[in-house]
Amino acid sequence: MDASLVERVRGLRGIDRTFTDFRGQTRRVSDDTVLRLLAAMGHDVEDPEALAREADALEERDWIRVLPPVIVLRRDAIVPITVLAPLLPRIRWRVEADNGDLPMGEVAPAALRVLAERGIHGLWYVRLGLELPRLPAGYHRLVLEKDDGSHLATARLIVAPERCFEPDALQAGRRLWGPAIQLYTLRSTRNWGIGDFTDLAGFAVAAAELGADVVGLNPLHALFPADPALCGPYSPASRNFLNVLYIDPEAVPEFERSGKARRLVGSPEFQARLTALRAASFVDYAAVASCKLEVLRLLFAEFHARAPKARKFEFDEFLKNRGEELENLGLFYAVHEYFQGAGVTGGWPAWPANWQDPAGPAAQAILAAGTDTVGFHCWLQWLAAGQLATAERRARESGMSVGLYLDLAVGANAGGAETWMDRSLYAQGATIGAPPDPLALQGQDWGIPPMLPDELRERAYEPFIRLLRANMSQGGALRIDHVMALLRLWWVPRGRPSAEGSYVHYRLDDLMGIVALESQRNRCLVIGEDLGTVPEEIRAAMPEHGVYSYRVLFFEKVGDRLRSPAEYPAEALVTVTTHDLPPLASYWEGSDIDLREQLQLYPEPDMAAEARAQRALDREAILAALAAEDLLPAGVAAGATPPAHLGEALADAIQLYLARSTAGLLVVQPEDWLLMTTPVNVPGTHDEFPNWARKLDADWPSFMGRASVRRLAGELGRARQQGD
Repeated sequence: MDASLVERVRGLRGIDRTFTDFRGQTRRVSDDTVLRLLAAMGHDVEDPEALAREADALEERDWIRVLPPVIVLRRDAIVPITVLAPLLPRIRWRVEADNGDLPMGEVAPAALRVLAERGIHGLWYVRLGLELPRLPAGYHRLVLEKDDGSHLATARLIVAPERCFEPDALQAGRRLWGPAIQLYTLRSTRNWGIGDFTDLAGFAVAAAELGADVVGLNPLHALFPADPALCGPYSPASRNFLNVLYIDPEAVPEFERSGKARRLVGSPEFQARLTALRAASFVDYAAVASCKLEVLRLLFAEFHARAPKARKFEFDEFLKNRGEELENLGLFYAVHEYFQGAGVTGGWPAWPANWQDPAGPAAQAILAAGTDTVGFHCWLQWLAAGQLATAERRARESGMSVGLYLDLAVGANAGGAETWMDRSLYAQGATIGAPPDPLALQGQDWGIPPMLPDELRERAYEPFIRLLRANMSQGGALRIDHVMALLRLWWVPRGRPSAEGSYVHYRLDDLMGIVALESQRNRCLVIGEDLGTVPEEIRAAMPEHGVYSYRVLFFEKVGDRLRSPAEYPAEALVTVTTHDLPPLASYWEGSDIDLREQLQLYPEPDMAAEARAQRALDREAILAALAAEDLLPAGVAAGATPPAHLGEALADAIQLYLARSTAGLLVVQPEDWLLMTTPVNVPGTHDEFPNWARKLDADWPSFMGRASVRRLAGELGRARQQGD
């Protein structure tokens, strides 16, 4: 294969040839990786002539059409239009908005500024800058016509606001705080072995009573009811829908009307199952799913048989509003359940070819048959959406300024509904992850197929818009996991080590503009998870667009010292630790290093010893930082040997240190109130550790009422108010 041709296509597809690793060293991406990634994008890398034709098509695509499929504007209103020379005498233009027509006009192309010119196949193309009047933010349609009224071109015109939405309290300079939880970890005497939406509503009210303005959550995305072991919230079946295992069956109105369901749940055998599930230290997803789905199917039958007309109307409206996408989700779950029962695992790529297309005859035959399974899963989504909305409403009614703070995963499972519904949007021959870094020294491969950047643009970003809309409408804030994905993603050729990947680029300005528009429309604060290697373009774009930064105490250093509270940016969320890091007590005591060593996650023998040596320095730095703020608890001194165990007083002091920060938002973890050491997730592991299942050590109504938690909450609130 001609190297210059490969380089030409690589550049057109936005694949980096080099990258800078976490040590600051420049690494070259291999030829093999480039070829594999081009193949994943659909190129025939075995046929030079075909590849050359594809390169020509990519280069010429935006020259041979008058308008690109989508134009995202922010400050300027210059639209690029491409026409043949000699130029048309006049062009008419008009802007059509969702809520009616906007301005229209007529222009002489010869009077427009020439942006670029190019000859293609004997024709001469001229790109001109059409200046439009200032337009309101929103989704519009630009229509161009010739002077005789005949159609010339259309494009989606997205006008983005200057910045994302920010709640009034933050705009006024208030500094807010709240707990961050993994919902499944919540214990209570009433749930069915997994935290649910009723727990969430009660927890939010209890947090508000402690002075909290926000409750942070893990991704609540739809998972795999027929294969509950696939419990990773960052590898969901679909990010546009919800995890139905969070439904509280006893809060469904049909529960009171269903004698069958109440007799089943009230039986000694069923109650024994629930008692065992509540007592377990880890969520038993299979057993939880078995209990909940058995009862929910009875409630679905009750709904069909005797639900009031008004309730059925509400469900019909939900079906209508969520449309074909919801129907396809139900269809996926019906087919997935069938093949799981037949012993075919791995999701849709493992299904027979005639089942791999939702529009194909095999899948459509299920819809035509009117199976209850499809309707059942659509109904579950309705229940989940309603119960989550109740939790958000109760949080706001309790006085929270922000309310629920949700999390948007960076991608979807390769075998799930999201990718099955829309195969052409995803690169099936690649997965996304991260190059080696201090958190995962062997790199990470999340097994998630990336969206194709060009395909996303050709569709006028509609899939991305739907994704943001589905998630921003559920709460008052949204964390965008791995926000660097708006600029670039680390693509790994399927089947290769994660270190053998490369960055692939997306259109940052377009995607950031859409984030800001949906943020304003949904009145949703946006936090970008910008941990790890963060390009300068992202560092600049986030504050410019009003996207809050995500700051973790352990990583916030200025030289060898911790960043002082006064040095944090105002537009940031600060936290001691995250779901990918150990709880504070584990970090302090170094048990996370012991665990990673046991799991053989250090690729070189001396790395564990190096990590322990660095951790000793980190403990000293924490004590020095606390001393500078006069927060050292009695019996602990800066410069002295740090205590071997954390203890409640020291844990509280560390949280209070961050509470004094100038960042607008602080989230703290109940794990640190309980001095827990077991993590919820160990990056770089799959079956080696039971990720995403560990529960909290105590029932939430119990620990939220403890005097120690109430005292700490009061101190956190006062520390936050001191900077207002």
